[in-house]
Parts: sequence; C-alpha cells; structure tokens
Amino acid sequence: MSVDRRQFLTTVLLTGAATMVTQITSLQAKAVVPAEDAVPGTADIARIDFRYSPWHWQTTFCFPDDEYKSLVGDRGELMYEFSQNKFADPREFGTVVEFTLEGMQPNRIKGQKLQTAGIPIVQTTIERPTATMELVTFATNRRGEGRVDNVLLTVRPVRDQVNVAPVIRLRSAQAFTLSVTKGSVSVVSRDDGSPFLVAAPNPNSRGGTILSKEQGGSYLSLGAAGSATPLRNFIRFPQEQQRLEQIEPGATQPESLLREAAAYWENWQPCENNVTWFLPEPHHEFLVSCARNIQQAREIKDGRRVFQVGPTVYRGLWIVDGNFILEAARYLGYDQEAEDGLRAEWAQQLPTGQVVASAGSEHWKDTGIAMFTLVRQCELAQDWRLFHELEPNISRAVDFLIRLRDTAKAGPSTNGRYGLLAPGFPDGGIGGLHSEFTNTLWCLAGLRAVVEAGTRLGLASVRRMRDFYEELRGAFFAAAKDQMTGHPAGFEYLPMLMKDDPLYNHADPWLRPRPQSAQWALSHAIYPGLVFERDDPIVHGHIALMQACTMEDIPAETGWLMHEAVWNYAASFVAHVYLWAGLPDWAHRTFIGFLNHASPMYCWREEQPLQNALLGRPWGDMPHNWASAECVRYLRHMLALEDGETLRLLEGITDLELRAEQSCELQRTPTRFGRVSMHLEPLGTRRGWRLQFKRDAGPMPQKVELPLTLGPRLRFSRVEGAVAKTTVTRVQIDPAVRTWNAYWS
Repeated sequence: MSVDRRQFLTTVLLTGAATMVTQITSLQAKAVVPAEDAVPGTADIARIDFRYSPWHWQTTFCFPDDEYKSLVGDRGELMYEFSQNKFADPREFGTVVEFTLEGMQPNRIKGQKLQTAGIPIVQTTIERPTATMELVTFATNRRGEGRVDNVLLTVRPVRDQVNVAPVIRLRSAQAFTLSVTKGSVSVVSRDDGSPFLVAAPNPNSRGGTILSKEQGGSYLSLGAAGSATPLRNFIRFPQEQQRLEQIEPGATQPESLLREAAAYWENWQPCENNVTWFLPEPHHEFLVSCARNIQQAREIKDGRRVFQVGPTVYRGLWIVDGNFILEAARYLGYDQEAEDGLRAEWAQQLPTGQVVASAGSEHWKDTGIAMFTLVRQCELAQDWRLFHELEPNISRAVDFLIRLRDTAKAGPSTNGRYGLLAPGFPDGGIGGLHSEFTNTLWCLAGLRAVVEAGTRLGLASVRRMRDFYEELRGAFFAAAKDQMTGHPAGFEYLPMLMKDDPLYNHADPWLRPRPQSAQWALSHAIYPGLVFERDDPIVHGHIALMQACTMEDIPAETGWLMHEAVWNYAASFVAHVYLWAGLPDWAHRTFIGFLNHASPMYCWREEQPLQNALLGRPWGDMPHNWASAECVRYLRHMLALEDGETLRLLEGITDLELRAEQSCELQRTPTRFGRVSMHLEPLGTRRGWRLQFKRDAGPMPQKVELPLTLGPRLRFSRVEGAVAKTTVTRVQIDPAVRTWNAYWS
C-alpha cells in the first residue's frame, strides 16, 4: 500500500486532478457501528476503518516547531486566528477561508487524504454534478519568501468542458480589500496593507483578473474547465505579513513549491538518535503521523523546543499531558527535546514548592506528576544527573504536599478527616473544589516514584519522603474502604468524589457526576503509577466500571461531555490498565476502538458525541497530542511493557498484527532496564514466528516474560541462547542474558 510520491506529484501538477493515493480509508469508511455487546477480539472489532471518526475535523499542515500552526478543515477550509480566550469553543476562529463553486448544487465532500502519513500535503475532493474541485493544501518556507500557506485549486469537468466560477469566501471580523497588480496578480489585503491572500491569473480565466469581489467577503473568478485543460488557481496566504514582492513570484510557481514541500517531508524522519520502529500497517501509519503531529505542535520558547498539547485550545504547557507526551518523545528518540520539556515543567515550580501550570493552582496533582515525570525521564535516559540537580526542588515539592495534607487535617473537610490531601480540582469531567481522590492518587504515584529512585540513589532525604508516602498511602486505603460504592451492574467501585459531596445531590440530575467521571486519575495510578496490586478490589472495581460503560468499543461518558459522548484518548488509559492486568482481549478492543475514533487524517479530537447522539458538541483541541502520545505509548507497550521490575514482551500482540505476515521491529527503545531491540518476524508458511531480542547495558530486570501463545494459533516452542521456564500462560527468560531468540509455531 506504499505510495509513489512522483506519481502523486505528477498527477497533481500535470492534470490538476490527482487522486491522492494513500493508505487512508476515505470518509465513506464511517460505516457500520458494531453491536455494543460484541465479544472482544472478534474480526469486526479488529478492523481499523475510522468508523467512529468525528464528523468534522481539522489537521495541521505546518512544519515541525512552526510558529504558524496552520489548520485545514475536513471541507478544505483554512482556519486562522483562534480565540485567545482560555477554553474557547474549538470552532472559534477569527478568520475562516472556504473554497466552493458558484451554481445551483451544494458541495459534496468526496474525501480528504494525506499524501502519506508522514507528508502533510492535504488533498480535499469536492464533487458537483458536472465537475470535481480538488484542493491541495500545503505549507512552504522558501528562503527569501518566508512561511506561506498554499492552496492549489483545480476544477475538472465530468465530461468535455464546463464554465465555472470558483469562489473564495472569507468569514472574518476583519475588513479586507481587493487589488490587482500590473501583472494581473490579485491581492486581498488586511487593514494594515499587508497581503492576506495572493493569487495569480489563470490561463483559462475569462476576463483579465483571477479574482473579482462580491458581497459577503467572497472573491471569485470565472473560467472554463476542459478535460485536457482543467481550470487551476493557485492561492497563497503569507503568514509573516511579508511584502507582496516577496510572495508574488511564487504565485506562478505551484509546481516547484509543491515539490519543495514534498521533498522537505520526504527527508523528515519520525524517529531520531538511532531509535527505529517498524510495524505492520496501519499501525505504522498511525505511529508516523502521531510523531509528526507532536512535532508540528511543538514550539521554540526561550531557545528550547517545548512540547505543546495542540495548536489551538491547548497551545501551552500542561503537566499531566506533558508526562505522557515526554514519555512518547523518548520512545521516538527526541532525547534533548524531552529534557528541555522536563526543565520547562519544573520551571513552573513556585517558591512554596508547588508546581503550577495551565490546569490551575488547585490541581494539586501537578506537583506529584512532575515528580513522577522526573523519575521516568531519568529512567529512560539512564542518566540521574537531573534527579540529583533537582533534589532540592523535589524536597520543596514534598514539603508542599505535607503542608497541604496537614492543612486539610486541621480543617473540616472529608479529605482532612481521612488524612488525605486538601480538597482540590478533580478534572476529567468534574470541575471546582471537592473532597475527592484524584489529587491524592496521582501524588501517591509521584511519591512512590521518587521514594524508589531516592532509595536506589542513596539520598539522605528519602526517609522523610518514604514516611509521608506511607502515611498518605495508609490514609488513602482507609478512606477508599469506606467510600467503595455499589454499581447497578452488581459490582463495587471507588468513585472519585466522596459520598457526601453535594454534587451527588444536585437539583438537576443531569448535572450529577457519572460513576465513571474523573476516573482517569485512578487509571493512571494503576498504570503507570503502580500504586496497586493486581488483585486489589479497587483495581477490580475500576476494570468492571470501565467495561460496564464501554460504548463504541471504548469507555464512554468519562470526561467533560458527560452524556452520550467519549473522551477519545482516555481509552488508551484504560487499554493500558487492561494490558497490565492481563486482559489482552479487552486491551486490544479498547485500543482499536481508540484508533477508530481518529479522523482519516490520523488525529483525534479530545472529546466528541457518540455517533448516534442528538446532543453534545466537539470539545478540545485537534490534533490533540496527548492522544498522539497515547497512540505511540500503546504501540511501544504492546511490544515492551515495563511492569515494575518485570519486562513483559509482546503483551499486546494479537492476531491483527500476526495475520499481516509482516515483521515488527523496535531498535534501541529506552526502558528502565537500558535500551532494548526486538525483531518479531514470520518464518514462512507453517514455520511459525521468531523474536530476536537484545538488551543493552542497564539495570537487570527481576523477570523477563513472554506470552505462551501468540494470537489464536501460535504456541511457544523454544528459546535459543537462554534458559526458559514455562507456566500456564507465561514464558520466563533468564533476565541476566541480554541476547536470545524465541520461537512460536
């Protein structure tokens, strides 16, 4: 299913009517919704066909670290000047540029595609009864010209020849003026005189100019489109308020500009520093696109590359999002950028010791998450220099949490009565200050991480940290025992709000929290936080709750859209819990459900209504790069999952990956046990599969485990180069041996 770039470019440039060849399923793939009681692991669930895609989406087509986060919508529209209001509606753009045709019939969107997952040249195909309009959207940054967004608009008749009037419609609070240069280049200018839009004349246009203005902010040209001579317009949108003389020459050079853009992305690599991945399709396309999404959202601030969650709503620093984005960055080989991101997080620490970023001051958990992130990053780097450097910061952070606990104990709150952290902001669907568990849970994960790291490193300050961790942990389990609640489905679970919280008795039942509201922090405390044992009743209750609320193959109503909606990437939180808990079928179902909620452009909206809902609206950024990071993380963890001192290999490999009969390869992926390389390959018909494993220098795991079976047909047969022991479901490899081969047949 690979794409020949030359074929793509030749078709676009010579006919103006390319069919953008790609491995992406078209918009029409939003087809059959499976029954909600479908058994995990069935063939229907295993398909990745974007069946739950949002009905409207937006995609970045800018460069990595680009200041100008250019976005194209699913109808080919360009979106600029996102609202400066925090948490604005994701549709609040100051200026939107739409492309259409005059006439009687409405546009029908046939599809939108990327050239490849790693090349964000976007083609949108719009059909009318007698013609097809294609929009090829791409960014350029030619020397001497600067950053420009470009749209190559091509109209091709269904038969023979048609007269057409392409329309550019500007919806904006700004006022624009139209002018035509001596060379017949049309310019739409802002109030300050800088060009907003520059368009060259079309050889087939009727009249001297490409654009003429109509009321309502519309600009159109009239021309003829023939089978051999399609009507083509090239429209440019300078991003740096460049002068017209900088942009005008390129207006007549769409071919060379398009080739330059494609060449840039062909030379771009999703991984760095000798980290390499290869996965069967479509997993590999998701991996590449997610790496690109993360780099496109990244921005240079104070000379450092800083990872940001998205291009609009969450264009900034978020501590919890950052934990998972920085982990994904390490998995992709972005080592220096990950260290820069970690330093940017700890730069948010106040003199009180608290770490505060965009989630606000009552998001107490950010302090614990920053500690967890520091430990994880040092583990993956196999370098504890930053931990030693930030030891005083860690001590101040722990002091802050102790004061926060002590202040609560002196007050009247339910949290204080139990000895937990003070009431705080739960997040994940519950706003305001409440007596709740989420802040304590994440801080337990952070404290556990620094206590273990400090013990290994022999830090003198670790005793005080350990004492506080044990006190807080004991208080949490005592509170949780009292607060376990019965679910109508017949199991007990731990809600994230205390039973006496007034929100449960809200006068409007619609506004009362769902049982699954704010459970995100418990998912994280289970994995990767490792606060609980597998057989803990809290873990069992959480798993039962997530299974009970599954709709469209992922947990539903877990976020801010509490009714008939899904928080898309929260599915990955739960898939990780299932994977860690030894439920590979549920993990697989949930992860594939997560992938099927992406747009065909391989990116996610944070939250969206269920497909058949008659209420709700999209919420949050898109592309949302915590979602991109979750995709990268799960793809890594299905091959190599770190479970405390155990390295679990191939835990998430299913028949979906095996039946492709393609190799899976992971070279020099960082783990807490050193860098690991894996190559899983088919050996031919009836000969089974082989895993080649190598671990570089690093702390030795206590256990290295493999599944006894791979998929429904393959059973472990032998290991070469190491001693292996088998149990009912596992193969245990001598952890002291760093290179060996395993076989399934």
